[in-house]
Amino acid sequence: MNEKAPENFKPDRASPDSSGTAETIGFEDFDRDLSENTDSASEMSELEQVKCALAESEKRVLIAAADLENFRKRASRNAQESVKYASLPVMNGLLESADNLNRAIEAAENDSDRTALLVGVKMVADQILEILKSGGCQPIAAVGQPFDPNLHEAVQMQASADFPPNTVMAEIRTGYLLHERVIRPAQVIISTGPARH
Repeated sequence: MNEKAPENFKPDRASPDSSGTAETIGFEDFDRDLSENTDSASEMSELEQVKCALAESEKRVLIAAADLENFRKRASRNAQESVKYASLPVMNGLLESADNLNRAIEAAENDSDRTALLVGVKMVADQILEILKSGGCQPIAAVGQPFDPNLHEAVQMQASADFPPNTVMAEIRTGYLLHERVIRPAQVIISTGPARH
């Protein structure tokens, strides 16, 4: 026996499933679809934010790399200039010594007394030694010292009653140290001790 549906009855939307029966699609499905679309939009927004943050980070990295490269170039240029002009104080001192030497020569040309020239040249020699010392350059001690092949260059050996064997008895050319490094060994004559008869 068929029953009549009430006149104000409205069926839900239905779609057939594989068995041929109708599957009801209600408001819950519609809400879920709407929620998924909202989540998807939110995820896209977060992705855009991440992309923007990544681009900003890359920009900062590039700027930092450029700054570092500029710093390296500046440091290299400063180091080269420091090496190039390291001798400037010594050069200035030597120029003053050269001026004094020229004055001594001029004075000697106008005066027959050579004593003034000798005094002037000695003063210039002392001034040059002071300039060298201020730059860390010191003469090597030689006469009376035991012969040291690291500091002295033996050019001759000679008998001497005044100096024990293997001792520097005379200096032919002064040697110099720059700080702890030998820049020129002293040329010396070494004693072999008293002469044997």
